[in-house]
Amino acid sequence: MRWLTDSLPFLGGSDGPELTGSGLLLRPPMMADFPAWVSLREASRDFLIPWEPIWPADDLTRSAFRRKLAQVQLEARDESGFSFLIFAADQGDLLGGITLSNIRRRAAQTATLGYWMGERHAGKGHMTKAVRLLAHFSFLEMKLDRVEAACLPENHASVRVLEKAGFRREGYARGYLAIAGRRRDHLLYGLLKADFFPPDSHQS
Repeated sequence: MRWLTDSLPFLGGSDGPELTGSGLLLRPPMMADFPAWVSLREASRDFLIPWEPIWPADDLTRSAFRRKLAQVQLEARDESGFSFLIFAADQGDLLGGITLSNIRRRAAQTATLGYWMGERHAGKGHMTKAVRLLAHFSFLEMKLDRVEAACLPENHASVRVLEKAGFRREGYARGYLAIAGRRRDHLLYGLLKADFFPPDSHQS
């Protein structure tokens, strides 16, 4: 497992850390990813829409993707968040995406996890591996103490991902997020550095 934190010119290459391990590569998106990204999102539209905020009308356009990249760059530069595309390390296939957002410092030292998986790649264990890889980065590189996540109670696949990755269910939030056009209740999960790296694991 390794990560690279040197930034490259934004539109010419990735901007931010690259994480590798467990047969996956996680790296920030770049314009060259647009064809694979739009193809996977379009093919997975019906699979993803029930679990996500409403897609803007222009969501799958090149201009919208470019705006997303600009936001990714801003957040990476001030370390308020990091967005990654998930690739199979061997064949380079795009599998999905994962984010570490809303990073809070001082007493909180926490961030929020989010993710999506292309329909044809779902149910194969890729996302659990990606979540664990991002947890390593969060705790060891970013020096966070806690990562939070939320999912719809009926999203059993997401519940399995979080619990297999070591997250613990902590609560139930009414009207937590607007999903598919309406406010929805969510299960709340948390992962502590002490959960992921027990005191006798000798991790820093």
